[in-house]
Amino acid sequence: MNTRIAEGIAQAARTAVEGALWAPSIHNTQPWSFGVSGDEICLRADPDRKLRVSDPAGRQMTISCGAALLNVRIALQALGYEPQMRRFPDPERPLLLATVRVRPGREPGEHTRLLHAEIERRRTHRSGFTALPVPDPLVDTLVTEAAAEGGHLMPIRSETSARVLAALTGAAQDVQSQDRLFVLELMRWARPPGSSRRDGVPAAGYPTDPRRTYPQHFAPRDYARGHEWGMAPDERVSASTGLVALLTTAGDDREDWLRAGEALQRMLLHASAYGLSVAFHTQALEMPELREFIRRHLCSGEAPQMIMRLGFVIDESESVRRAASDVMD
Repeated sequence: MNTRIAEGIAQAARTAVEGALWAPSIHNTQPWSFGVSGDEICLRADPDRKLRVSDPAGRQMTISCGAALLNVRIALQALGYEPQMRRFPDPERPLLLATVRVRPGREPGEHTRLLHAEIERRRTHRSGFTALPVPDPLVDTLVTEAAAEGGHLMPIRSETSARVLAALTGAAQDVQSQDRLFVLELMRWARPPGSSRRDGVPAAGYPTDPRRTYPQHFAPRDYARGHEWGMAPDERVSASTGLVALLTTAGDDREDWLRAGEALQRMLLHASAYGLSVAFHTQALEMPELREFIRRHLCSGEAPQMIMRLGFVIDESESVRRAASDVMD
C-alpha cells in the first residue's frame, strides 16, 4: 500500500470516529472510546460512563455504542470505503465491542449519502409532537431499516397497548423519582444552564414545563429536579403523543444489544432525513420486572430494547458532544 493510500485510509478512519460521536446515548453519556491504528478502528465501551444503578448489566451502554458503530460504518461508506467489521473480536477483552477495518470500496449510493447527511443533524426529542400523523409508508420503511441490522421495529397501533406502555413508563418514573440512587445518578448527567461540559443533557434540551401528551402521556425524565431549567414550551406544538413504537431483538445477549443500537441508529437517521423526530422512554426497561412484563405481553416473547415515540416537531432541541480528542487514541 503506497503512502498516499495509507494516509487517505487513516484520515477516513479519523473522520468516521468524528461522525460516531453524534450517536444517541442514554442521558447523552457518550459511553465509548475509540482506538485508531492504521486502517483499523477499535470501539470500546467506557465503564466510567456506565449507569451503575439503572443499567447494571450495561445493556443501554452497549446499545449506545451500537449506534456509534453504525455511524462509523455509514461515514466510511459515504467516503467510498468498505468497513470490514468484527463484533466482540476478543473474548478476553469484554470492553472491546467491535473492530472495523477500512478497505477500499465504491462510490456511495444515494441512500448512504442520505443517511450520512443526518449524522450530525439528528436530535433526540423530549416533549410532544405536532398533530401531523406519521405516514404509513414511512413507518414501513423504518421497519425495513431496523430489520437490515437485525432489529424489529414494532409500531404500536393498538390504543390499549400504547396505554399500557404509557402507564408502565409513568409507574417506573414515579418509583425511580423516589429512589435516592436513581436520582443521584440522573443528576450526574443533568447540565445546568451555562455549563461548559460537552456531555449529559443540557438545560436547553427539554421543556421547562412539559405538557401532557395526548391521547397517551409518557412521563418524561425529571432532569431539572425542581430548578427552573429548560426551554419554554412551544405553543405551536399540539402535544400529540405521536406514534408509539418498540424496538426488539430475538435474543438478549451483548451482541443483540450492540445490533439493537445499530438498528436503532439506522432507522433514526432515515427518520431524520424525512423530518421525523424521536423521543425515548426507557424507564420501564430499567426495571427487570417491568421489562419482563413487556416482553411477555407486548413483544411476542422478543426482548424489548427501546420504547419510543415518533412524530414531527417545528424546532429541535440542542445537543452537545465531546471533542474527538477526548475519546480517540
